[in-house]
Amino acid sequence: MKYMLLIYSNEAGMPQYTPEEQKAAAQAWYGMMQEAQAAGVWLANNGLASVADATTVRIREGKTLFTDGPFAETHEQLGGYILLNCKDLDEALLWAAKVPAAHYGSIEVRP
Repeated sequence: MKYMLLIYSNEAGMPQYTPEEQKAAAQAWYGMMQEAQAAGVWLANNGLASVADATTVRIREGKTLFTDGPFAETHEQLGGYILLNCKDLDEALLWAAKVPAAHYGSIEVRP
């Protein structure tokens, strides 16, 4: 079963890393990815540009509306995803708990 781990965090509250901390954070992400690849569950991942670069499209009463930024005001914004192939939801949740962003944001898991 494929599971998407949606990575949310507050862009305004993102950690401000020193160069050393940035290197350690990158290694944590890389280590998690290597572990998932070695386990055979890793399929894909990607990050997204800032929510400030987003455009929302809606069609209402036959009219197409374009809005800069996200449609909904939220405290956390979608920043990226990881796609895994896990045997069940329990396994996907274990992997979600290993995502470094879970320490400062949240990881939504969807089949």
